[in-house]
Amino acid sequence: MKNKFLFPHHYRRIGWMIFFPSLILGLACMHADFSFNFLDIDLGIQKELFDSGTLNFTDEIAGIGVIISLLFIAFSKEKIEDEFINRLRLESLQFAVYLNYLVLILQILLVHGTAFLDIMVYNMFSVLLLFIIRFRAMIYIQNQD
Repeated sequence: MKNKFLFPHHYRRIGWMIFFPSLILGLACMHADFSFNFLDIDLGIQKELFDSGTLNFTDEIAGIGVIISLLFIAFSKEKIEDEFINRLRLESLQFAVYLNYLVLILQILLVHGTAFLDIMVYNMFSVLLLFIIRFRAMIYIQNQD
């Protein structure tokens, strides 16, 4: 079966090359208030009394980089793309979605306040991460047999 919605195999390597710098940049933005000054955009309005109306797009660049890299890693073709790989891909995606929403339900019940917003940021990436982990683990297990 030909799957026309997968990226070429070499995109996985590109995805890994984008992932680590984007991840480090994103973590630095969230936990160390890091930003690149050249990404400041002046809106020309004053949003609040002590705010200049300038936005910085460092965290947006990091988030977009992580998403694109995870999509490249998750949905690039295998060297041998057959029905078995397609089934593993589908089962892994289904597993990732179920597990992600189970964890999200627990987070909704157990986490409150501003910590919930931080968790939701991580939750944006967890479906793809869970999919990649399970899919790669299943391929590894099958190759051991």
